[in-house]
Amino acid sequence: MEKSLARYIWSNTRLEQIWILLVVAASMIPYFLSFDLPKQIVNGPIQGKGFEHPGDTQTFMHIAFDVPLIGHIEVFHGFQLTRMWMLVALSLVFLALVVLNGLFKLYINTYKGRLGERMLRRIRFELIDRVLRFPPAHFKRVKPAEIATMIKDEVEPMGGFTGDAFVQPALLGGQAVTALVFIIMQNFWLGMIAAAIVAVQAIVIPRMRKRLLELGRQRQLTARELSGRVGEIVDGIGTIHANDTTNLERADIAQRLGLIFSIRYDLYQWKFMVKFINNFLAQVTPFLFYLVGGFLALQGRLDIGQLVAVINAYKDLPGPLKELIDWDQSRQDVQVKYNQVVEQFSVDNLIDPKIQVVSPAPAGRITHSLLATNVTVVDDSGARVLDHVSVEIQPGEKVAIVGDSGAGGEYLAEAFGRLVWPDSGRVSIDGRDILELPESLTGRRIAYASSETFFFHGTLRSNLLYGLKHAPLIPPAYSEEEATKAKWQMNEARRAANPELDLNGDWVDYAAAGASGPEDIYSVIRPVLDAVAMSQDIFDMALRSNVDTASHQDLTSRIVELRQALRERLQEEKLEDLVVPFQFDAYNLQATVGENLLFGTLKRPQMTNRKLAAHPYFRQLFAETGLISDLYDMGLEIAENAVELFTDLPPDHPFFQQLTFMTAEDIPTYEALLQKLNGKGYEAATDDERSAIIRLSFSYIEPRHRFGLLTQMLMEKIVQARAKFYENIPADLASVIERYDPERFTASATLMDNVLFGRIAHQQANAPERIHQIMFDVFARLGMHDGVLSIGLDFDVGSGGKRLTNVQRQKLNLGRALLKRADYIICNRPLPALDHRVQDQIARAILGDLDSAGYSPAVIWVLSNPSFAELFDRVLVFDHGNLVESGSTTDLLEKNGMFKELLS
Repeated sequence: MEKSLARYIWSNTRLEQIWILLVVAASMIPYFLSFDLPKQIVNGPIQGKGFEHPGDTQTFMHIAFDVPLIGHIEVFHGFQLTRMWMLVALSLVFLALVVLNGLFKLYINTYKGRLGERMLRRIRFELIDRVLRFPPAHFKRVKPAEIATMIKDEVEPMGGFTGDAFVQPALLGGQAVTALVFIIMQNFWLGMIAAAIVAVQAIVIPRMRKRLLELGRQRQLTARELSGRVGEIVDGIGTIHANDTTNLERADIAQRLGLIFSIRYDLYQWKFMVKFINNFLAQVTPFLFYLVGGFLALQGRLDIGQLVAVINAYKDLPGPLKELIDWDQSRQDVQVKYNQVVEQFSVDNLIDPKIQVVSPAPAGRITHSLLATNVTVVDDSGARVLDHVSVEIQPGEKVAIVGDSGAGGEYLAEAFGRLVWPDSGRVSIDGRDILELPESLTGRRIAYASSETFFFHGTLRSNLLYGLKHAPLIPPAYSEEEATKAKWQMNEARRAANPELDLNGDWVDYAAAGASGPEDIYSVIRPVLDAVAMSQDIFDMALRSNVDTASHQDLTSRIVELRQALRERLQEEKLEDLVVPFQFDAYNLQATVGENLLFGTLKRPQMTNRKLAAHPYFRQLFAETGLISDLYDMGLEIAENAVELFTDLPPDHPFFQQLTFMTAEDIPTYEALLQKLNGKGYEAATDDERSAIIRLSFSYIEPRHRFGLLTQMLMEKIVQARAKFYENIPADLASVIERYDPERFTASATLMDNVLFGRIAHQQANAPERIHQIMFDVFARLGMHDGVLSIGLDFDVGSGGKRLTNVQRQKLNLGRALLKRADYIICNRPLPALDHRVQDQIARAILGDLDSAGYSPAVIWVLSNPSFAELFDRVLVFDHGNLVESGSTTDLLEKNGMFKELLS
């Protein structure tokens, strides 16, 4: 990277800097005229110089030049104005100059801002581009939070400085010199006084600010280290809690914050000391002007207009001078920060940009062997984890790698996948080093999966298809307005040296996955998910999800058909009792009291049970139907039973998982409430206490909780109140309650609730599992499996995929690798979280699917269990970084060597 920030800025913004410097030079003309004009106004119309007699006039706007070799040139003879009109004319010119100077400043500052933002965008992109080209080993020595902080925060001042790098000294220096020259032209001695003060400020203040620069550098380093430490705490929070080291981390953070505080306190002290001296010097000059200038005026050596003009000119001198000194400090400060960034991002062995060039064209098949020649890998401690290993993998060959953990096989797999660079030797294809091949070939035709998984924040779909997103293949369908905006954005990207790649296009290489487009991608995804045993997980996620009706109209529009098909299937299986359907004129025993009252669902978080219980319309309805006392009494008994049964249980007791109406934290609150209301009636409770008690009844289900509180009479009352509730429902409630309708999809309910249009009978053994399987079959029979899969793939995996279980992450990671349909598939112990039996099933399913899929890739699988080796054509046995045996399972068993020992 360029070591000098000034050279970096100039080389990338040369033409823009030259243009704005020309504008700055042009702005000095009206700036100088604005200094001279007050003198003309005071000496001329105000004091009457040139207007000694009534009716005298003077020429206004006389424009003439004396040009060498040509002579005197008259451009405009001007106007003859009286004293009053001359005052008006000169004042209007002064106003025009003020406006013109303001417009120059507006244009210059706007141009600088845009120039700075472009440069900030450029440097941030370049740094991220370098991160993407770091050698793999470098990431073991850096903290992600520190890199992120540098790119986000530490380069921020560089963008602001870019616009000021050349313009600010030219503008401020030009203004200061213009004001100083004007003062000297008015009076030599006043000019020398101003020049002396300026010299002191220009020499002394920057020297004093060197200490500020050092303190600023220390502040930057400590802040970056704090960011990295916070990132470590977040990443290692599980280890911290497991080892009771939270207070150790608190002490560490407190010490770091104390160091930052002391640095910043010293910085503030020194900063304000410098500011005090600078301000003092700036205020001494007016004192000298008034004293010396007044003395000269009294002697008649300086007229009043000149003195006013000098004071007015000096008024504009300290500002530019101070800002010029600030600019110099900013320059040095930003240069220090830039040096730190250069130091951090100047890494040896960066990946050549040609390796990562964009290639929309399909990658050609790899038809040659994958050859490792004398490959040696040394870990960070200096130990050889792979020692001069040579092996050849033929296209289509199925190879198993076995050995103890750390025996060396996993490092060979990483070298094949380009995740580890050999310290000596090389991995090659057709005689070319794999590290010199473009990623558009190796990244598409070689797939790699291990137990170390990472998923970006987004949906399951985006992460599953991530391995197919290499270039924008299908342009987005923009409206005319959107196309104009996109064109402007691409133009700005080009000016900032960013790639002109439209993220809104479709990047998925459907052909590489074996699909013709987005309409049939699920026919390719489904077999892969089946092979890695992930289909049922995604199906369950879909059933528990709320469906975006706009995106899945193909499924939501057929909800009535789905409900009917489910009923018919239950009848075929003689399992009608598994589901109790919703009926408007009947109470559903398997639903909560609240659901029966509403015959619908609440749109959360706009409405909750607590808010509903406190709503005036609800209270009025309860009072009119007599339900208010019934539900209050029910809630009171629920509270009494819950407190009596669960008061002595620990908060993590499994019984609380069945307690839908109350949490462990609520027990003490209701215990105190019961003691207060003991023996008192409904009238003794406050409105908030009544709402808290009644709320408990909303979540009550008799067959599940079995407190014996739901009588036939009460159920009939609730059904009657339901009909009355919807007669005059207010608009605010109608907007947050979605009523059940057998002919309509309920957007605020889950997909499973919509298909059931009822509730599963809790007393039936294994009812949820049986219903899930029946639903799976119903969706498949109606040809809607892809629609359900699409809903499941909308699931947000969270930061780093942490909303998925470890097992699900490893399955999804393996599925993502398989979906690429690569020529070489490398599986480096991809499923250690699963037991050996399930690993065996998945391995058999994958190898069987690959054989029947119409293409036969090479598979290199580092096995956790050597007994699976019989599934492969050849077995490589590693020990202490060496390849000790190679051959088929039959041959290796006959040798009675290390492979046989591993099996035993």
